[in-house]
Amino acid sequence: MKKRNFFVRNYSACWDFFKESRWYIVFALGIFCLLFLVGFTYPAFFRAEIFSFIEELMVMLEGKGMFELMGIIFFNNFKASLMAIVLGIGIGIFPLVTSVVNGYLLGFVSREAVAQNGIFVLWQLLPHGIFELPAVIFSIGIGLKIGGDMFSGEVGKKLKYNFVEGLRFFAFVVFPLLLIAGIIEGMLIGFLG
Repeated sequence: MKKRNFFVRNYSACWDFFKESRWYIVFALGIFCLLFLVGFTYPAFFRAEIFSFIEELMVMLEGKGMFELMGIIFFNNFKASLMAIVLGIGIGIFPLVTSVVNGYLLGFVSREAVAQNGIFVLWQLLPHGIFELPAVIFSIGIGLKIGGDMFSGEVGKKLKYNFVEGLRFFAFVVFPLLLIAGIIEGMLIGFLG
C-alpha cells in the first residue's frame, strides 16, 4: 500500500507541475515544430557540419550490438533532456537553443531520408518518436519554465520549487519515456541496420 501511495503521490505532483508548465511546453513544441519545418523545407544551413556529425555518429555506432545501441541512445537522450532542465537556470537559453537545434536537425535529417528512400521512411521514426519527442519537449519546456521564472519576484522560492518538481517530473515521466524510446530505437537499428 505504501508503494502504491508513493507512486500516486509522485505522479499526481507530476501532473500538477505539467499543468503549471503547459504553456512553456507548448512554446517549446512550437519552436521545435517551426525549426523542423525550416530544416525540412529549407535545409541550407550547416549542411557540411550536419553530414560530418552524422558520419561521426555512424562510425560510433558501427559494430555495436543491440544492447550497446540501446544504452548509447538512452544515455545520449538522458543527458540532453536532463541538461535541458538543469541548465534552464541560465534564463532558459540552453533549453531554447536545444529546441532550435533539435527541431532543425530532425527536419534536415527527415528531408534527406525522404529524398533517398521516399516518404514512407518516416514511419520508421514513429515507434520511438512517440516516446522520445514528448520526453525531450517536456524537458525543454520545464527548462524554459525554470528560466522564465527567474524573472519573477520570488526567484529563490520559485527556483527551488521548479527545480525540485522538474527533477521529479524527469524521474517519473521523462526517464521512463526515454527508456522505452531507447529500447525501441536500439532494436530498430539493430534489426534494420
